Amino acid sequence: MTYMWSRKINIGNQSFFLLGPRGVGKSTLLSLQLKEAKTYSLLKQSSYLKFLSHPDSFAQEVLVLPKFSWIVVDEIQKVPALLDVIHDIMNEKGEKHFRFAITGSSARKLKRANVNLLAGRVLNRKLFPLIREELHFSGKEIDDILSFGMLPAARNLSGHDRVNFLESYVATYLEQEIQQEALSKKLDSFVRFLKVAAIMNAQVVNVSSIARDSGVARTSVQGYFDVLIDTLIGSWLPAWQAKARVKEVQHPKFYFFDTGVVRTIASTLREPIDSLERGFLLETYLFHELQANKEYLNIGGEFSYWRSDKRELDFVWKRGNRTVGIEVKSTKQWKTEYSSVAKDLLEDGVLKKCYGVYLGDKELLDGKLRILPIDLFLEKLSAGEILD
Repeated sequence: MTYMWSRKINIGNQSFFLLGPRGVGKSTLLSLQLKEAKTYSLLKQSSYLKFLSHPDSFAQEVLVLPKFSWIVVDEIQKVPALLDVIHDIMNEKGEKHFRFAITGSSARKLKRANVNLLAGRVLNRKLFPLIREELHFSGKEIDDILSFGMLPAARNLSGHDRVNFLESYVATYLEQEIQQEALSKKLDSFVRFLKVAAIMNAQVVNVSSIARDSGVARTSVQGYFDVLIDTLIGSWLPAWQAKARVKEVQHPKFYFFDTGVVRTIASTLREPIDSLERGFLLETYLFHELQANKEYLNIGGEFSYWRSDKRELDFVWKRGNRTVGIEVKSTKQWKTEYSSVAKDLLEDGVLKKCYGVYLGDKELLDGKLRILPIDLFLEKLSAGEILD
């Protein structure tokens, strides 16, 4: 049975970019919420070839549409020249005459195509894989979420079908986003790098170590990470620059956007999750929820992590003078030592408040540290009660 989830994102009534990795549901969302829109999918060979060779023909078709029509342009990075055409239409007819919903799964070509020419006229929005509020799962299902991720198609499948989908998804990414767009001239080197990066997911990035383990030149590794960022497959989590009592580590962490995808790349998808992997996957999933809810609730602020020597706090959110810390543990019992870093940072006044998140079922309090089961934490996160 195929489910259609109600997505939390509010698309509004103004032209917008909707960016997100392949498979997160951009096209489905727009087909459901903009049912009367004129839609152009650049994944269709006929549309792609027509507008690639004659981008001005797009304007000829759009200009005959009724005033206030919605026009959906799906996967704009396939023909970035259409951005110039849309810009010209807005100049000619005004910004509100037509409303454009423009989707993309790669920012790489858009960066070279002067996407900024639409700045101020078109809002920027992001769509992520499903979040708990949309899927309505319980904490008892967390291992399934960590194993297979939150892509809508993955949640609609089970057993071997779900495994086959994720393996096909990764293969399609390598073929369509990397090879066809010539983002990496040496695909074999990129594939070796990608697997090592997946194995090191949610850990502090050591470029020299990744270069050595993947057999790729150190100078190429940073470029390959840029490819992952530009194709929306992952994101950096920088080290927090705060004036605490000790000096913080400066190297960032890198997180893939979905736990099922990163396990597929790391070749662990068909294996049970071990205890070490569970910790990194839970962090990856929590980071996904934090990023998505920050976007959907329009909260703003920036995420980072804090670390000194062997002491670490998984996430810090900062906006203005507001700082919220989050410590994540993939255990069903919260031990007192888990609270030490958070309590020290709270005591120093570095953090305004801090939460512990774990896989148990009881809400706890350790000094000023509030410890929540993952279900309750995510419920409060989506309600805007965590990042405030």
